[in-house]
Amino acid sequence: MSDLYKEHLVKKEPDAGDMVKKFGSIALIVLCAAAGLFIHPLMLLAAIILGILAAFFVFPNTDLEYEYLLVNHSLDIDKVMAKSRRKKLKSFDLSTADIIAPLNSHRLDYYNSNSALKTLDYSSGNPEHRRYAFIIREDGGTRRVIIEPDDAMIQMMHQSMPGKCFTD
Repeated sequence: MSDLYKEHLVKKEPDAGDMVKKFGSIALIVLCAAAGLFIHPLMLLAAIILGILAAFFVFPNTDLEYEYLLVNHSLDIDKVMAKSRRKKLKSFDLSTADIIAPLNSHRLDYYNSNSALKTLDYSSGNPEHRRYAFIIREDGGTRRVIIEPDDAMIQMMHQSMPGKCFTD
């Protein structure tokens, strides 16, 4: 028997929070540099330190991609920051999922009415793209996980779990 294997990469589109982080850090650096030139030279050192911190922590976290790796019923989600660093986010056993369906599907109406449902969004964030959600119970709670798989990945999930994966 052969294993199901599929990788897919999704670029997260920058949202308002990402823009505020970028421009806010740039404005703070420029403000410290100006204060260093006109008020106190020690502020130039603060501007350099803030620039280095922004280059290593703020800017890479605003350039994100999510990589999905589907092997049989296991879905691993990694975060790729600035196309250079990778961090493993979550692993899910999709065989324990209640349902996998498009985000706007009527099949998710029962779960969407649950106010205690926590949502994890690992998609591009663009509502015009075809996003899917799966409901899974873990860590003593129920979670809705939003992903943006391609058609081949959805087809593989549907073939291996036809009673749980819907494409409507």
